[in-house]
Amino acid sequence: MACSLAIKANPYPVDASDPPIQPSSPEPEDTTVESEPTAISNSMEEYYRLRQEILITALVLMAIAFGPIWWVYSLKIALNYLVGACTGVVYLKLLARNVERLGTQTNQMGKSQLAVVIGVIIVALQWKQLEIIPVFLGFLTLKAAILVYTLKTVAKPQ
Repeated sequence: MACSLAIKANPYPVDASDPPIQPSSPEPEDTTVESEPTAISNSMEEYYRLRQEILITALVLMAIAFGPIWWVYSLKIALNYLVGACTGVVYLKLLARNVERLGTQTNQMGKSQLAVVIGVIIVALQWKQLEIIPVFLGFLTLKAAILVYTLKTVAKPQ
C-alpha cells in the first residue's frame, strides 16, 4: 500500500520584508467594566424615580376617586376612603425607607409598614365613625397606582 501525501502550496506566501506580527496589548479593565459605586448609584437613582412616580400616581388616583365617591355615596364614606388612601401612602413611605436600608444597614425587611395597615384596620373596626370597606379600598389605591405604573411601562414604546 502506497500512501502519497500531497503538499499544497501556501496561498498566502510569507514575504521576508513583511513586518513581524506583534501581539496586541490587552485593553485596560477600567474601560470595559463599570465601577461598582457607579452601578449602585445608578440603581438607586432609578429606584428613587420609581418611588416618586408611584407616589405621584397614587396621589393622583386618590384625588380622582375622592370626588366621585363623595358624589355617589357621602362625605363620610369619601373621608373613610381618604383615611385608607393616606394609610397607603404612609405604607409606601415606610416600605421605601426599609428598601433603602436593605443591604446597607439591615439584611431583612421591617414589619413597621405592616403594623400601619393592621393598625388602621383595627381602628376602623373599633371606631364607629369609620367603615372598614371604604378604608380598605382606599388602601388599595396604592396597589392601583402600582398597576397603572406597570401598564404604563409595558405600553411605553422602547
